[in-house]
Amino acid sequence: MTDQKNMILAIVLSVLILLGFQFLVERPKIDQQRQQQAQQQGQTSQADGSSVPVPGQSTAPSAPGAARDSAGQTAGESREAALALSPRITISTPRVQGSIALKGARIDDVVLTDYRVTIDPKSPPIHLLDPTGLKHPYYAEFGWVAASGSSVAVPTPETIWTTDSTTLTPERPVTLSWSNGQGQTFERTIAIDKDYMFTVSQRVVNKSTDAITLYPYGLISRGGTPETLDFYILHEGPLGVFNDTLTEINYSDLREDGDVQRAATGGWIGITDKYWLAALVPGQGQTWNYNFRHSVRNQSDRYQVDFLGEATSIAAGETASTENRLFAGAKLVKVLDRYEEQYGVANFDLAIDFGWFYFLTKPFFYVLTWLHALLGNFGLAILGLTICVKLLFFPLANKSYASMAKMKALTPKLQEMREKHGDDRQRLNDEMMALYKREKVNPAAGCLPIVIQIPVFFALYKTLFVNIEMRHAPFYGWIKDLSAPDPTTIFNLLGVIPWDPPQFLMIGIWPVLMGITMFLQQKLNPAPADPVQAKIFMFLPLMFTFLLGHFAAGLVIYWTWNNLLSITQQWIIMRRMGIKKVLS
Repeated sequence: MTDQKNMILAIVLSVLILLGFQFLVERPKIDQQRQQQAQQQGQTSQADGSSVPVPGQSTAPSAPGAARDSAGQTAGESREAALALSPRITISTPRVQGSIALKGARIDDVVLTDYRVTIDPKSPPIHLLDPTGLKHPYYAEFGWVAASGSSVAVPTPETIWTTDSTTLTPERPVTLSWSNGQGQTFERTIAIDKDYMFTVSQRVVNKSTDAITLYPYGLISRGGTPETLDFYILHEGPLGVFNDTLTEINYSDLREDGDVQRAATGGWIGITDKYWLAALVPGQGQTWNYNFRHSVRNQSDRYQVDFLGEATSIAAGETASTENRLFAGAKLVKVLDRYEEQYGVANFDLAIDFGWFYFLTKPFFYVLTWLHALLGNFGLAILGLTICVKLLFFPLANKSYASMAKMKALTPKLQEMREKHGDDRQRLNDEMMALYKREKVNPAAGCLPIVIQIPVFFALYKTLFVNIEMRHAPFYGWIKDLSAPDPTTIFNLLGVIPWDPPQFLMIGIWPVLMGITMFLQQKLNPAPADPVQAKIFMFLPLMFTFLLGHFAAGLVIYWTWNNLLSITQQWIIMRRMGIKKVLS
């Protein structure tokens, strides 16, 4: 008995140490980083350079290379100063505002007007792409690379383009042009739709007397390592789909393991955050060489994804063209699906981390969206979807709960056997098996239905975790943002006491309700045969209360509601079976 107590104490202390490290060390660090990141949205930093294509040493050039500074580049002291480093074309659409730099023809200023940094409507909008003049630039660039050894001058990041218009709208594309003085004229037409897709059409007119060979490319460069959630069920970082296969690469893996190359017909490549995506979508009927790259410039990490096309030979007096696309916006399921169908982009919806249970998660997305439109509140949509899933698995759950109820009815007899034959394990097992056979009870009968339901409820959890519609969506009462943790805490009596507890004690009302419902659900189930296991299980609700206390409120509400539905269903079944003592 002393050994069992010591083991329980060791487990409890281990969990407390893990929780303490998480909440006292890791959580404050993450929160501080997020605050800094939020403050930087729409604000300023210093520039540390930009990337340009670097030709290789062979006849065929390499893909656009690692980052290096542009000649003469100076850092802006603010976003406005950084934008002023180049003349610009204004972007004006229902969902996107910003500008395109005529210097280098970079798409480097994309603002998502539908979304704000915080729930405050006066907070800055989300700045997805940022100009080179900032400390952590984030931009897209398209162009041509000349064959190694060629004397043909191609546009560079320093090239100043001329334009036929100063404003880009869904109704009015803009055309940029530049002549190299060697007989070649480069033209670039940029269009944008009413959502988040840019179409970049490039033409090269060769008026010289010699044939030339060029390679089309596109790149996305991101300065600095962005703050991520570092949660195992969510990928944030470089990714792409090549030959219908999704590839995801962590920032840390790219830093430690080096560059990654892929070759594919069609496909796409990009960099994703939890809710936002910047992705290159080259021509889907052609073969491309894709690259994930990392470099260090001025003691700052730089990440780049790019593609390089096959050689394009342009005879004297001839013209060559290529058309590629850039997605820069919010990861909305219906928008990504429309682009996948419209442009034939394979698995473009995988930019959203649907996870292993894709076949469940995506349908849940659509049902949740439909319920949101029907009920007018995303929190109600969560409750409604949980009910729908519960109804779908009602027969299985009934079978599971009925089996648990039979086991619970036998608990007194099992306890008597343990007291009588506790020292004789073989005799105890034989007596228990005989009891199960006599009462026609299968101890494992309640497990299979639960196992079948686990993937479904995990997929539902995943759906809520990555759904952008939950971001800044209010519920009722004190929950103003379902994607943020419950802002209350029981340790200052919900704000009655004028004291701000440390971060690990920020346990709100909904996490406490979740813990209570988890405890009640355990009391409805038959206790584990092993007393040590029983005591450990009784500790779990408290542990999960602290763990889920810092999860998004929408996820905690989902778990609480799911527990309540399970408790109600199980209680009704047990009462129908004549079990008087429901809780134990």
